[in-house]
Amino acid sequence: MSDELVVLRALRLKGRAGPDGLSAATGVDEAGVRSILDPLVADGAAREVNGFYMLLPAGRERQNELLNAERADVDGAAMSDVYEQFTAVNGDFKQLANDWQMRGEQPNDHSDASYDGEVLGRLPGIHQRVSPVVAAAAGLAPRLAVYGTRLTAALQRVDAGEHEWLLKPLIDSYHTVWFELHEELISLAGLSREAEALSGRAE
Repeated sequence: MSDELVVLRALRLKGRAGPDGLSAATGVDEAGVRSILDPLVADGAAREVNGFYMLLPAGRERQNELLNAERADVDGAAMSDVYEQFTAVNGDFKQLANDWQMRGEQPNDHSDASYDGEVLGRLPGIHQRVSPVVAAAAGLAPRLAVYGTRLTAALQRVDAGEHEWLLKPLIDSYHTVWFELHEELISLAGLSREAEALSGRAE
């Protein structure tokens, strides 16, 4: 699969990002990211403001074309099975995220180290369970392999005490990467977020 889909898909999921963030999310170096996006800017398919890119309608259409071509080459039944495996873990991660943010009906003020430690102590087990799912997804769509690397990097930062790397938006936190992976699996399984939300399986 070309780097073009890898970069366009990452930008579509993030909405707005700089070359450094897209490089971290894709494994494509920053020069390669720019070589893909700058021609789209010149053609009016993307916009660049202060070093941050976003796709415009023509760019989103190009991303959809490439994604549809990839999906046509993926074993749909196998990807659906991978998605089912992911959803089995997703519920536990959603519960962890909720418990980190809330204690019962009240926001968690993180004053109880024992409580926070119990919640964070679940993350390595969730990571251990989702890692083979990511590997199986990457076996069907190789560009997804980077999600394993990104999840591991976020886990390591959380384990090091940088707790913002659990849920904080706008960085490659565990939740950010998890959300993007979820979107990828929904799409490649031929599903929609709307339908999954109605079923209660989407965040």
